Amino acid sequence: MALIVQKYGGTSVATPERIKEVAKRVAAVHDRGDQIVVVVSAMGDATDDLISLAAKIAEKPSPREMDVLLSTGELVASALLAMALNHMGYKAISLSGAQAGIKTDSSFRKARISKVEARRIQKELAEGYIVIVAGFQGITDDMEITTLGRGGSDTSAVALAGALGAKVCERLTDTDGIYTADPRVVKEAKRVAELGYEEMLELATYGNKVMQPRAIELAQLYNVPIYVASSFNNNPGTLIHGDVSMEVRNKVKSVALDMDVAKITVVGVPDKPGIAAAIFVPLAKAGISVDTIVQNASINKITDLTFTVTRDQMAEAVKAIKLIARKIGAKDIASDNKLGKVSIVGTGMQNTPGFAARMFATLNENNINIELITTSEIRITCIIAEDRVKEAVKALHKAFEVELG
Repeated sequence: MALIVQKYGGTSVATPERIKEVAKRVAAVHDRGDQIVVVVSAMGDATDDLISLAAKIAEKPSPREMDVLLSTGELVASALLAMALNHMGYKAISLSGAQAGIKTDSSFRKARISKVEARRIQKELAEGYIVIVAGFQGITDDMEITTLGRGGSDTSAVALAGALGAKVCERLTDTDGIYTADPRVVKEAKRVAELGYEEMLELATYGNKVMQPRAIELAQLYNVPIYVASSFNNNPGTLIHGDVSMEVRNKVKSVALDMDVAKITVVGVPDKPGIAAAIFVPLAKAGISVDTIVQNASINKITDLTFTVTRDQMAEAVKAIKLIARKIGAKDIASDNKLGKVSIVGTGMQNTPGFAARMFATLNENNINIELITTSEIRITCIIAEDRVKEAVKALHKAFEVELG
């Protein structure tokens, strides 16, 4: 008998009919003799609907009350799934994040899990129950309800799997797994059978939206295998784990894209100690996350400094930088939100030359200009004009077809 944690996304539980289908899947796991804990997201667009509802009440509702409100979406889905299983004759119980023992810090709307006290879940499992947990939420030591931010239900599921020592965390959604590129962009894209944690973390960070980076980080920390598959069919999925074979490692595994990119350049910055700190410390305090940073070579002790943020943070970042620029003596500020990222990811490039050369040559052959370049040991990312991103993905997927798949 194994312990399985399953997580179902919002599309999987979007309607009563889909919840009943999920109940059948859950029951099948129980029938084969395994214990099962199920984490659910809110139904369909329920979270967006709640945000819209709050906006009609108050222009700037308090983060605390927003967390109380948003947590109800997952509670509805978890209770309905438990009802469906009960109706089928199974012992099932729904638990809120607090009841499940998910403890968080007090950062409303973006709380982080501090620990999982899974005694209640273990008790219910020992009594033969299927346990349904509302994802995306937890509780502080002061008994305040919190939500975990974007992708929070994925994080809930992996955290519970780690705390319970689950055999696997199955992430069931509306896609058959992780692909060599977005199938909506590249028709020839193929499903990847397995990925290492590092590869999936790079993909999740640089554009693949199937899994959230926080969940992958947790899975790697607690060595929890994640199986990504569809809840709408029984097609094979993608296993994300730490024991990827040598043969699989010698490949570029996927081409990712991200359209949520804005670039800010601080022009004519004095090249002296403390300037970078003067720029980025205030941005961090304002909650602005900076990605790529490039500083040009200094000429006469003057340089330009460029960095990227998400598009929704560009206006706030520019506003903050204008105040900073005057203090540090910068000449000007330029910004551009018509950009995107294209990345190739795979452990094969870690010790093998030629990947960067082929990527840059492919973009050049298609007359695609590179604005910025950022790399890791297993990833190369180019920032380019947004209207060329899909073209770039298709070209790179074809260029690396020997390794892909």
